[in-house]
Amino acid sequence: MAQSTSTQFQSSSPTAALANLGLVLPPVPKPVASYVPCVRTGNLLIISGQLPFRDGTLLATGLVPDPVSVERSQEAARQCVLNGLAVVAGECGGSLDRVARIVRLGVFVASCHGFTEQPKVANGASDLLQQIFGESGRHARVAVGTNALPLGASVEIEMMVELR
Repeated sequence: MAQSTSTQFQSSSPTAALANLGLVLPPVPKPVASYVPCVRTGNLLIISGQLPFRDGTLLATGLVPDPVSVERSQEAARQCVLNGLAVVAGECGGSLDRVARIVRLGVFVASCHGFTEQPKVANGASDLLQQIFGESGRHARVAVGTNALPLGASVEIEMMVELR
């Protein structure tokens, strides 16, 4: 991604950046098992793994890259991030403006044997966070391939966010 794209919205608020991108945060996703959506410790908010639900339906199920293309899994990764940001906004009174920094992403990709492009899938999430938060959206990250994810999802993402 070009430098100008990642910093395009850096001076505006994350809420304004979302609007400029034509994105709206979904309702806060409900956990699919026995856990809480997030835990706060000090100024850190740890967001539980988010699946790519949009309007109650998983955007992508199955293994990457077959049957789910890298491009489709990148879209799923972006949805995971939007769902995670909905959790953050829910904890911050409905706004993302208290986010000081995206600290870390854990990206899990249900992968076919021999698939090694998990970082490309994760870039769907990372690039979106940089568009929304500018330099504060740059983060540490792990991208891991696995044989299966909950509910057959192709991608799951956990986040660590620092609040002001």
